[in-house]
Amino acid sequence: MATWALDPGVTHLNHGSFGACPSEVLEYQAGLRSEMERNPVGFMLHTYQPALETNRSALAKFIGADADGLVFVPNATYGVNSVLRSLEGVLARGAEILLTNQTYNACINAARVTADRIGGSVVVADVPFPVGSSTDVVAAILDSVTEQTALVMLDHVTSPTGAVWPVADIVAALEPDVPVLVDGAHAPGMIELDVSAVGASFYTANCHKWICSPKGAAFLWVDERHRDTIRSASVSHGYNDGWPDSSSRFHAQFDWTGTDDPTARLSVAKALEAVGDHHVDGWAGIRRSNRELVVAGRDIVAEAIGLEGYPVPEDMLGSIAALPLPAPTVAGASIFDELMVDLHHKWKIEVPVFAWPEAPARVIRISAQQYNTIADYERLAEALNAELR
Repeated sequence: MATWALDPGVTHLNHGSFGACPSEVLEYQAGLRSEMERNPVGFMLHTYQPALETNRSALAKFIGADADGLVFVPNATYGVNSVLRSLEGVLARGAEILLTNQTYNACINAARVTADRIGGSVVVADVPFPVGSSTDVVAAILDSVTEQTALVMLDHVTSPTGAVWPVADIVAALEPDVPVLVDGAHAPGMIELDVSAVGASFYTANCHKWICSPKGAAFLWVDERHRDTIRSASVSHGYNDGWPDSSSRFHAQFDWTGTDDPTARLSVAKALEAVGDHHVDGWAGIRRSNRELVVAGRDIVAEAIGLEGYPVPEDMLGSIAALPLPAPTVAGASIFDELMVDLHHKWKIEVPVFAWPEAPARVIRISAQQYNTIADYERLAEALNAELR
């Protein structure tokens, strides 16, 4: 853990929520901040755009996307909102936006707002959990498509259930007739990602999770067919070509949305380099070792809670895994379970336990990152054995 700024007195099993940034990347970001504050005008007007392009190119190469269609956003939720807000003038009144029962709550809310504004509706496809295979996911989603479906929103890696979905197969059955927006919040750095091969109209994801960049760095990629219509959720100088340093009008919508601290997105290339150096096999080794560790951790936790059989097949796992827990005696009012609070305060274990799909049903979701060891999951098993008796 020498290169991580994490508290060694805490067992960190929730990398999936907010990520963690290596110390050398944080130091790099701090250097950028110091440079910016020595001459804010010079940095913003002369250093910022070239540095942004360097990071855009590095990220585009890493995710298999063309840089012309790639922009930085603060987080994946911002990317989803940018696409939805832009499409409100394009979607027909009464149109349906298709989500799933495993869509991230923030994105559900964003879709509902857009549906209300266009006089449309949100349709929810019921994807099973437990799920037998990826073909069950494909069938559940495609069976919910109707003639009124104007947009489909898919998770690449589901937040509540920790499953990697076959998004390319679903996209191939829908595009170009029905545009698809992929929320890949967990995907870059967790699984091998080729955005161009996915084939969706829109793909947004975070860099602060599995790429381990500083918080505040994410991306949105838009297919060339839609770049003339997609705008940032924050309308700024690029709307009337008032940001001349960008290489295109599409980039200009996002490159400057007002004064902020840009150092997170300017540190993405450094994060790609630093984290890749953690393993002798680079990013392929990072992805492989994290997956192997979460599979082993899942076995340990499943045994501790007496679970027979897994809700997600192993070939649909990345670096997170969710397991159903016995229902609590008294269901709490919050989505976050009291067990999660007890694990935090009594055991110094950070792991999400939340009601899903609705109380009293609940799941526990573990993560695996380079700072984790088998001992972390054994400690969680010990705590669960004590708390669930």
